[in-house]
Amino acid sequence: MYIGMVEDCCCDYETVNKLNTEVLHPLLQDLVRTSFYRYFKVKLWCDCPFWPDDGMCRLRDCSVCECPESEFPEPFKKPLSKDNPVCQEGKPQGAVDRTVDTRAFTGWTVTDNPWTSDDETDNAEMTYVNLLPNPERYTGYIGPSARRIWDAIYSENCPKYASEHSCQEEKILYKLVSGLHSSISVHIASDYLLDEARNLWGQNLTLLYDRVLRYPDRVRNLYFTFLFVLRAVTKAENYLVEAEYDTGKDNVIEDLKTKSLMKQLVSDPKTRAACPLPFDEAKLWKGQRGPELKQQIQKQFRNISAIMDCVGCEKCRLWGKLQTLGLGTALKILFTVNGEVSLRHNLELQRNEVIALMNLLNRLSESVKFVHEMSPVAESIAGDGTTKPNHNRT
Repeated sequence: MYIGMVEDCCCDYETVNKLNTEVLHPLLQDLVRTSFYRYFKVKLWCDCPFWPDDGMCRLRDCSVCECPESEFPEPFKKPLSKDNPVCQEGKPQGAVDRTVDTRAFTGWTVTDNPWTSDDETDNAEMTYVNLLPNPERYTGYIGPSARRIWDAIYSENCPKYASEHSCQEEKILYKLVSGLHSSISVHIASDYLLDEARNLWGQNLTLLYDRVLRYPDRVRNLYFTFLFVLRAVTKAENYLVEAEYDTGKDNVIEDLKTKSLMKQLVSDPKTRAACPLPFDEAKLWKGQRGPELKQQIQKQFRNISAIMDCVGCEKCRLWGKLQTLGLGTALKILFTVNGEVSLRHNLELQRNEVIALMNLLNRLSESVKFVHEMSPVAESIAGDGTTKPNHNRT
């Protein structure tokens, strides 16, 4: 049980858990199921810019399932050529239908995010994926290839700075990545293949304890990342409330529902009263080193974003790219435009960025809820803690 303020945030654990359970989680669950938020545009091609990929997961659940072109909202799509792309190292079960975004609609932009590496305007290599039949879960993607991804992220781009030698800005990148890593581990543990022969899925609470709960900093960083992303969403309130959520003439009622859910989420009076400022970004980038630090951390996060192309499992790559884009969008909202007044006039977001941002917030919300509810059971299963800590996270 965690008590007191979430480190470097402006909200306590008890308030976060209460708000998430009563307000945020139910709204987010409804929001990500709407036609607007269930489709994500992504490059699933397999070119790793850093090393030849040698990792393959062993389950069919690793590949992203194909979806018929007729399923996507009309404003989202335009058919491409009939040539089948080579993806998942040529395995046909890894291929997905490839459709493109034909237009940006009111309030959205097609310019790239300075915090992430993907060129979103390069539509020829993009495909739309329905996220609902492709959940983030255990895929069997393990071993040296999976470890190399996280090793590269932490050792080359996101070192755990010694507290006495680091400033607040340098710590934040590590905490964000650690929080995201914890969330991914929680989702693997919450939807795990318990018996492959019987295709039996369920919760693996021992894994939850071994990978997350036994390390208090990982839990703290999960809550920190959740509040950081929540702050970005609430800061962009005016933009998100006024934006268009058009998915075609057949979905007018659902599109109005999407707009209503978004307004409820960013303007909820309970959230405003209990946790009006989840994270205070105004205290960062001060002093002479401010601009230099921002450029340095922006470059490091772009590298982390690029590493997602090296993930050997297609479904893991899908969720890795979505969540790093979502985190990059949060960074863009909080740190690219300075000041609330300037934000209203200068913030420009892609449709895909907003889809990634809200799906990331939902993933983090699910993880916080699962950790809060299942920690006592997982810790009782772990017993007296006789298992030796394993610091290798994969």
